Amino acid sequence: MLKGTCLCKDISFETSAKPQGPSMCHCGQCRKQSGGVWSSAFVNESDLTITGEVRWFDSSETAKRGSCPRCGSFLFWKAHDEDTISFALGAVDGPTGLTLSKHIFVAEKGDYYDIADDVPQKD
Repeated sequence: MLKGTCLCKDISFETSAKPQGPSMCHCGQCRKQSGGVWSSAFVNESDLTITGEVRWFDSSETAKRGSCPRCGSFLFWKAHDEDTISFALGAVDGPTGLTLSKHIFVAEKGDYYDIADDVPQKD
């Protein structure tokens, strides 16, 4: 069971499903919202229990982002036409037991850092 919370603990989430696709997103939206790179994994939406009031923001025509209205923690990413939901690995309490599988949107990464691992990269 993976469990996590936002910074103020008003929102919590948990899943007993095996998270898929652990990744680091370097897109401009994730950089602006998180202040850097955003790490996440996804599960079927029906496998994630969220407690508390999430503020959803339609960040594009294809997806929305969920955060805590009190502390601002960026916790969730959800494509409008998919039945999966991504959650912030940094918000998980304790070890995740996951291994990073990819870096995504690396063409948009900041110029102030290098990706210095052997994990696959996708533009």
